[in-house]
Formats: sequence, C-alpha cells, structure tokens
Amino acid sequence: MKKIVVIGAMLGLLLACSKKNKDTEEVSVPENPVEQTQESLANAEKQEVEVLNIEDIPVSTADIGDFPFFTLPAGLQSLNKPFEKKFDVCFFPINGVMTPFEGRLYKIFVAAEQGEQFSKLYFERSMQEYLLSIGAVKIFDGEITREEYDRYNKQDPNKGDDGDIGYADQQIHFYVIRPKDQGAIYVQYVATNEGGALNVLQEADFKQTMTKVTADHIAKELTQQGKSILYIQFDVDQSILKKEAMEVVGEIAKALKATPTLTISIEGHTDNTGDAVHNRKLSGQRANAVKDALVQLGIESKRVTASGFGADKPLVENTSEANKAKNRRVELVRIN
Repeated sequence: MKKIVVIGAMLGLLLACSKKNKDTEEVSVPENPVEQTQESLANAEKQEVEVLNIEDIPVSTADIGDFPFFTLPAGLQSLNKPFEKKFDVCFFPINGVMTPFEGRLYKIFVAAEQGEQFSKLYFERSMQEYLLSIGAVKIFDGEITREEYDRYNKQDPNKGDDGDIGYADQQIHFYVIRPKDQGAIYVQYVATNEGGALNVLQEADFKQTMTKVTADHIAKELTQQGKSILYIQFDVDQSILKKEAMEVVGEIAKALKATPTLTISIEGHTDNTGDAVHNRKLSGQRANAVKDALVQLGIESKRVTASGFGADKPLVENTSEANKAKNRRVELVRIN
C-alpha cells in the first residue's frame, strides 16, 4: 500500500508539472512513468544492507561429517581439482544481494562420470533432499540481476575460478546449516543440462598466524626441512637491501653463528613478469646482496654461496598476483 501511495503522488506531480508548463515550454514526460517509478523504488531497496541473522536458523543435530560435509550424488564427479582454501571469502545471495562470508572454502564444477549423461533434475533434487534431511534451511532460490552482478563481481577475488557461482543468468539455490558445535555452513549450487557447480563455506573468524622471522625459526626450518623460505623485500628491479631486509639478514647471521658447522646456499627467485634473462640476473644480484651482508656481519664467506634462478623454480603457478608474490622469495638451502 505504501508503494502505491508513493507512485500515485509522483504521478500527480509529473502530470501537474506537465500541465503547468504546457503553454510556455516543451516538457519531456516519460512514456510510462509508473514503470520508471517502480524501477527507482526497486533500485533504492537494493541499496539496503542485507543481513542474515544466524540466530534465526534452527540448530541442526544431524551428524554432518567432516568438511566439505557430503559427497556428490552417485554417477557425478568433480570436473577438475576442487578449489579449496583454508580461509577465503565467498559471496552468497540474500534476497538477491550477493553477500560475502568468510571461512574455509570448497568450490567445484560438477559433471557426469564417463559414459553417463548429466541430469539437472537429478543433481538439484539430490542436493535439495539431502540438505533438508540434515537440517539445512533454504535462504534463496532465484536469479540475481545484471545490476547486482556488476555491483559485486569485482569484490570477489575468486571470480572466474573453478566452481564459481554468482552470475546473472544462474538459478542459484542457497542453503544454510547451523551445526551445534561448529561454524555455520553455507551451501549454494547451480545446474544446467550440461553440468553444475557447488560451493561450500564453513564460516570462521580470521586468525593471524604471521610472526617475526627469528634466528630460532630459521635454524629450525634448516634443520628439519633442509630449507627456509624468506620474503625479503626489495624495491622494484633493485638489489639493495632495505632496513627491514637487514633485520631479517641479522636473524640469518644469528642462526649461522649458533651452529658454526652449518653452511648454506642462498637462492634468489622471482615471478615470471618481464624478461627471463634479466630476472635470473636480478635474482642472483639479490642473493649476493644477502651473502655480502652476512659476511659483513661476521659470517665466513666459505660458509655461504649465492645464486639466482629467476622464474625457473616457482613455488606455485604464476596465475595471480597472490601467487606471484609467493614466488618472489629468497630460499636458504642447507648444504651440510
């Protein structure tokens, strides 16, 4: 009733303005002001923050097992290797608004096993009946608008990866499970006649695990793992050690002094950005800068060698900025 009153008032205002100015100037009146007003109201409502109160979801007493909590229906399989993160963000639709939740994340594309045909009905009904049987509550079942996709998609760091859901042309089914003794579990899935996708997120708070690099930490890794991976920061295309880097080098020196028989190789690595030959040269210069600093701190030169590998030995594929950052590193490798 409230919306009808608002629309009527706006129509009256438009018509009055049109009549008043008729004899003096041309006035552009929308062809269908009712539809335009309804669209404006709908867009205004979309700006409201959507909130899911987990306390409103009944607690499930079902034995839901371990993460990711359930298998696929018989005859179906993950198309590729699952996209799994111990902590990340995933967007789920609440009243058509894609809303971020953080925690442990699992995403897959779903396909039929070899020799089988994918059935959209079979996948969707299997998912729905199982989720309801373990106490899941349906939160949303529908499509998001193109405007909503345009609003949120750049906020999603995993947009376009395996198992991704949240496009304007998808019928998204979203459920929430509230276990008794662990974080809320968010499940969404989509399907076509060709295949489907499934996302599972177990909500969890972020836990800071970063600590200062210490001599004890370096010595422990060299003893137990044979290497210690360090992220010593350099300016772009430079090999001069900055103040923060010198603090790390100081800890390396302490570790070597604590074990006089220890010898190491310092290996410099880069990502794959730029010329490969230049990257190998730059990584060698950076490794030698670390070696020279250690010698200045009292470490015998014969106990340390230095070399650069450029992008030849990546830790992970250089497919994202986060992965490239992991590949830009200095490794200490124990020789004896």
